[in-house]
Amino acid sequence: MTGLSQRKGVWHIDKKVNGERIYESTGTGDRAEAERYLIHRLERLRQEKIYGVRRMRIWREAATRFLLEFKDQPSIALSAGHLKQLDPFIGDIPLTHIDDEALEPFVRHKLDIDGVSNRTVNIALERVIRVLNLCARKWRDDERRPWLDTVPMITKLEERRSSRKPYPMSWDEQSLLFAELPDYLRRMALYKVNTGCREQEVCKLRWEWEIKVPELDTSVFLIPAEFGGRNKRSGVKNRDERLVVLNDVARKVVDGQRGLDQAFVFPYGRHGGAMVRMYCPSWTDARERAADKWEEIHGTPAHPGFRSIRVHDLKHSFGRRLRAAGVTEEDRKALLGHKNGSITSHYSGAELGNLIDAANKVSATDSRGPVLTILRRQKA
Repeated sequence: MTGLSQRKGVWHIDKKVNGERIYESTGTGDRAEAERYLIHRLERLRQEKIYGVRRMRIWREAATRFLLEFKDQPSIALSAGHLKQLDPFIGDIPLTHIDDEALEPFVRHKLDIDGVSNRTVNIALERVIRVLNLCARKWRDDERRPWLDTVPMITKLEERRSSRKPYPMSWDEQSLLFAELPDYLRRMALYKVNTGCREQEVCKLRWEWEIKVPELDTSVFLIPAEFGGRNKRSGVKNRDERLVVLNDVARKVVDGQRGLDQAFVFPYGRHGGAMVRMYCPSWTDARERAADKWEEIHGTPAHPGFRSIRVHDLKHSFGRRLRAAGVTEEDRKALLGHKNGSITSHYSGAELGNLIDAANKVSATDSRGPVLTILRRQKA
């Protein structure tokens, strides 16, 4: 039979019949079995055309359409990653058979073999639910019938909140960690630990949000309330405008970024565009090396919180240093983005000057001097 070709030991169909192309794997390396499967597909196609029998679509077909239809969405790369991981488990399964039982091997593999969290598994399951909803509610065949009649109830895993407490760094730890980070990530981290911004407020920081303050010979950033980050939970806190005050260190970081990209302060590589996130293999590798160096220098185990330090701990470090420097609670809230209001309607030049002075006080909390001592209990 024509229309069969072998790739990596498996026979694949690539055949055009009555204007419709069949392009899929037979799932077998046996030629005779592959031909029987092709005959079955041709008969099923004939029944669809002549008798109106609904075509049975597999998961891979729906996932492919989703990626093509929503290719311009900012989160499509993340979705593509999850769909790629799902494909070996459910790619060839008919849409009508996608349920908890069909997804169980995928869930078990992610939890037991890959060791990911329940939250990570749920993100993939959310993609499955979304694609199935599109099959039932939006996508139609030539006879205007939905790809799927009903969407099964997909059970997501229970998510447990992390018991890990915030870990504000000491200055010695910061020096070791930042020395291990690649240059682009070091700049972002230095900016973050001196402004108290959230991760996405750094990754997606735009030049158009910068506001000059001539009377103070400086500038601030005003992140709009509608900024959403990677998802609804990672954007501006409380959905208020976020005033970002630059102390001397943060201002030097920003000035060093000028001219690299027209839109974003911290662009992604040479090609520009926004960074996706700061937490990445470069971050996790750097914190491991920094913790090893701590043990080499001090002869004692690095604190577990330092060995597993998170990007968000930079914000906690900034907040702890403000408090140690004696900055008032009201000013700390304003600097950390916990206070409503914007520069245009609530802050005068004098008030901004006071906030900048307060932000600059973090340098006085250098734990290598006598000003700040953070007590931590080492694990045995």
